[in-house]
Parts: sequence; C-alpha cells; structure tokens
Amino acid sequence: MLKRVLAEALGTFWLVLGGCGTAVLAGSHVGFGGVAAAFGLTVLTGAFALGRISGGHFNPAVTVGLWAAGKTSATDVVPYVVAQVIGAVIAAAVLYVIASGTAGFDITKGFALNGYGAGSPDGYGLTAALVSEVVLTAVFLVVIVGVVSNSTTAPFAPIAIGLALTLIHLISIPVTNTSVNPARSTGVALIAQGLSLQQLWLFWVAPIVGGVIGGLIGRFFTEESAKE
Repeated sequence: MLKRVLAEALGTFWLVLGGCGTAVLAGSHVGFGGVAAAFGLTVLTGAFALGRISGGHFNPAVTVGLWAAGKTSATDVVPYVVAQVIGAVIAAAVLYVIASGTAGFDITKGFALNGYGAGSPDGYGLTAALVSEVVLTAVFLVVIVGVVSNSTTAPFAPIAIGLALTLIHLISIPVTNTSVNPARSTGVALIAQGLSLQQLWLFWVAPIVGGVIGGLIGRFFTEESAKE
C-alpha cells in the first residue's frame, strides 16, 4: 500500500506542477491550447510511469469513479484521496515559490484557480460551472473505464486518457478554469486562499458526483459487452 500511495501522491504532484505550472508560468505564451495539452501530457506521462504501481488515478474523482465501476477496492479510496491532495498541495507550494519570483505576480489572478461567477475566467455562473464539472467528469470516467476494461486498449490507456483530459480542458477552461479533479483545485486554493477557497466546495461535489455517474455508466457498458 505504501508504494501505491506514494505513486498517487507523486503522480498528482506532477499533474498539478505540470498543468497548473504551465497555466501560471507560461499561459500567456502558450494560450488555452497549450495549457490543455499540458494537463493531458502530465496524465499521459504520469500514468505510463506510475500506472503499473497504483493504477495512475491522480484524482479523487477518478478514484471514486473507478470504485463505483468496480475497478478499485473500497479500502484504497481514502488513502488514495489523501495522498492525491497532499501531492497537489506540495506541487502548489512549489509552484508558488517559483511564480512569486517575478515582479508583479498576483496570486489571486494568476494561480490557475478554479471558480464560478467572479472566479470564472469568462464570468460563468454557478449553474454553468456545476453542469460543466459534473458532465465532463462523467465523460472522463466513461473513457477511463472503457479503455482500462478492454485488454486490447488497456496498454494504450494513458494516451486515450491524456487526450480526453486535453479535450476537457479545451471545452471548459473559460467556464471554471477546468477542475474535474478535487485535489488539483484544493492544492492551489489552499495556497491562494480568498474566493477560490470559498468556492472550493463545488470542485469537490461536482467532480465526485460526475465521477460516480461516469463510473456507473462505464460499468454498465463494460458489463453488457462482456455478456455479449
């Protein structure tokens, strides 16, 4: 268990440092497309490197969703989620040290924070943010469950999952700055405090609900396919 928990912490650290780091340090250079690609690449590389150890979740919504799909033991859920949050917070702290090394850095405006209303990049409200996070997390889990459940596609799962996460970011960065990952949201919010911390509840509730929905949908399709 220790090795698997450490793998989840390290993988989540890499996701936050790579994805949020690109947004914070290079966002003005690479744009939304570059940030979206960065999140996808962190999952792709992290899953290839560490997936054989822990499954490469790096996301509480994925862990809970895979539990709902019958792909993860209930005993793994809490240790994995705790490790993921710790990894995300450490990554956010490292990112803050780097980002604050330049004049004019404003943590409340340039720290890849998730939010709605005043916290949304384009001012989207609570309902839009809620629907976006639930639906996109659900679809993410459908993709994950589908690719890991097939022996033919499983070896290439990190590629499909990374591309799915890239697409999710392309869709929803303007809405919420894209969470679909409570650990990622928590890491930067705990460092930044303020509005992002007040709105953090949404980025736990919506992705977890979406993860369970997606996990159950994925389970339905994979179990039906096995019967045919």
